[in-house]
Amino acid sequence: MSDTVREVIMIGAGPSALTAAIYTTREDIDTVLYEKAAIGGLAAVTDIIDNYPGFPEGVEGMKLAGELEKQAERFGANIEYGEVSEIRSQGDLKVVVVDGKDVKAKTVLIATGSDWKKIGVPGEAEFFGRGVHYCATCDGAFYRDKKLVVVGGGNSAFQEAIFLTRYASHIDVLVRSEVKASDILQHDMQKFVDAGKVTIHLNTSTDEIVATDGRVSAVKATKDGEQFTLPTDGVFVFVGLKPNTEFLKGSAIELDEIGLIKTDAHLQTSMEGVFASGDVRSGATMQIASAVGEGAVAALSIREYLEEHERKTT
Repeated sequence: MSDTVREVIMIGAGPSALTAAIYTTREDIDTVLYEKAAIGGLAAVTDIIDNYPGFPEGVEGMKLAGELEKQAERFGANIEYGEVSEIRSQGDLKVVVVDGKDVKAKTVLIATGSDWKKIGVPGEAEFFGRGVHYCATCDGAFYRDKKLVVVGGGNSAFQEAIFLTRYASHIDVLVRSEVKASDILQHDMQKFVDAGKVTIHLNTSTDEIVATDGRVSAVKATKDGEQFTLPTDGVFVFVGLKPNTEFLKGSAIELDEIGLIKTDAHLQTSMEGVFASGDVRSGATMQIASAVGEGAVAALSIREYLEEHERKTT
């Protein structure tokens, strides 16, 4: 692996990287993508994407991710599974450490996206996968005719809670302060509230996730200074996203105060020849459509960088 020099290594295989790969491979730029989890990123585990252009009835996240993957591979993109732990410069080349092995490239695109934030209460980590979840489309079907608690009051929480009404007998939504979901989602949610399918608890903090015999059985919460207990069969947490940039801590790539990657107008980072696009970039709008657009911009910037580098060396 260390003897091969790729023209571009892309870290992540979500919508932004897959779009960039479509552009680079169409121009015969040697491209490999490394993904440590699911191809398509968070988009792939989103039930319905309702605001992606060209799909008036919405599109399943898994379907959109699959189509992007097929298109990138049709043009020659090489998609591999592997976890990146480090990026460093070595002369004119970049060294990317993948599963402990060095892979060299002329350019790198970081498009690792974001992951679900945790609420950090007792029981959350201990019972992950045994009643605590972060993906409704992945795990919602296990809770047919069961009681559920959803934590969060933003767009993702309301969207996922609405999806979970397909299965659950009742859902309690715990909102730390006020609802921040869009008016459209609030309107859609109200139908389930009126039907008695959903109860929304405002100004309510989640204190602890309780288990019985190794499975989640209740949630302790506090409202107006008084703690109460909600019996439940499962808890779904949707309280926002955090950037997947842990592997860049201590590197020469500059991050902002919340860990997003800083870039210039051409999406190049503070390390020459390394670019970033999508939800991992500082200033990103956290929308699939804009992540796709940034993937295209990054690909064009990479092409220009490679062409300029070629001119300097000939």
